[in-house]
Amino acid sequence: MKKRKKILISLLTVLIIGFLLPQNLKMPVDGAGKSSYHTQSFWFYPWGKSITHNGVDIFAKKGTAIHTATYGLVLHSGKISLGGNFVLILGPKWRLHYYAHLDEIKTSRLSFVNMKSLIGSVGATGNAAGKPPHLHYSILTPVPYVWRMDSDRQGWKKCFI
Repeated sequence: MKKRKKILISLLTVLIIGFLLPQNLKMPVDGAGKSSYHTQSFWFYPWGKSITHNGVDIFAKKGTAIHTATYGLVLHSGKISLGGNFVLILGPKWRLHYYAHLDEIKTSRLSFVNMKSLIGSVGATGNAAGKPPHLHYSILTPVPYVWRMDSDRQGWKKCFI
């Protein structure tokens, strides 16, 4: 019984520390600013196969460097049909940072990264093929924030942003 209690306390401590870590975000695309993306593209409906667009598209020239928006652990990097070349990073507050449509991936799974780490370059892969090069960037949480849910189409997904 003592061993189980120790494990539970250790897990709870790690979970709490993760939520207490500061999350200082920066623009992930070199040279980009507020004019590089449209703020109302976040949670835009209708949006192709994904139905609702829950992220921002940051436009830049193909090949422009992408650095992480915050520090964290690369959980996965690879290729999927909608996102094309992508990187998924676990950052502070247990949030997942998703970078998609990369031209090239410059990091690997289980790497620790910081805001100076180059993770890839702007591209138009996946369902962005044939469109202007951009980075699709979104932040998700595996811990649902139920108070964010609303009556929008797919409003239940707001629990995870």
